[in-house]
Amino acid sequence: MLTISHFELVLRLILAALLGSVIGFERERLNWAAGLRTHMLVCVGASLIMLVSIFGFADILGQKDVSLDPSRVAAQVVSGIGFLGAGSILLRGEVVRGLTTAASLWSVAGVGLATGGGMYIAAVSATVIILIILAGIKPIERRFISVKQQRSLRILAERGSVSLETVHNALGTGSVRVKQFIMQQSEDNPDFDDVRISFSRTSTDDFDTLCGKFKDMPGVREFRRD
Repeated sequence: MLTISHFELVLRLILAALLGSVIGFERERLNWAAGLRTHMLVCVGASLIMLVSIFGFADILGQKDVSLDPSRVAAQVVSGIGFLGAGSILLRGEVVRGLTTAASLWSVAGVGLATGGGMYIAAVSATVIILIILAGIKPIERRFISVKQQRSLRILAERGSVSLETVHNALGTGSVRVKQFIMQQSEDNPDFDDVRISFSRTSTDDFDTLCGKFKDMPGVREFRRD
């Protein structure tokens, strides 16, 4: 009969909470909805479900036509955690945010299952790898990938004709890509505004489309790409 001591049971649950907190803290510092407590709960819950799957039905083993398959419950955890991941994904115009947090929730459920199954090395190793992916890869991604998707342009417009509101109305869903908006009086002509707009995560084709919309804006006299 499969058995586990009370100390070992509690130890696995505590370890799951600790491993989940390490990953959750990284998400918490970025102010994501699924942060420290959410990741801890998912990891502990997955660990508990794994423990129940392995040891919870041991007392009926040996009876006629009774078999135990712990993997069936674990498989349901992997698929069922999707509703939490979906809740962390936000669609803002054309930009989808929260996919990384959803993936971290799914991964931390796997850490919990490994911890509940007593696979300590796998659980700790996965936690370290996940943390490196979340915190260590992001600066590299920001430096070598995101910076190449930044675009900016400079607009000369009649005074008061261009504002954040008019830009939002002109660009529609494309306005969510606006990273920076700076407007000041033109040094050459006080009747005009000098507007500088920066966009993030914008491909060359998307930037061409956005620039085309500025040409049709009332009051815009000229603009150039920086």
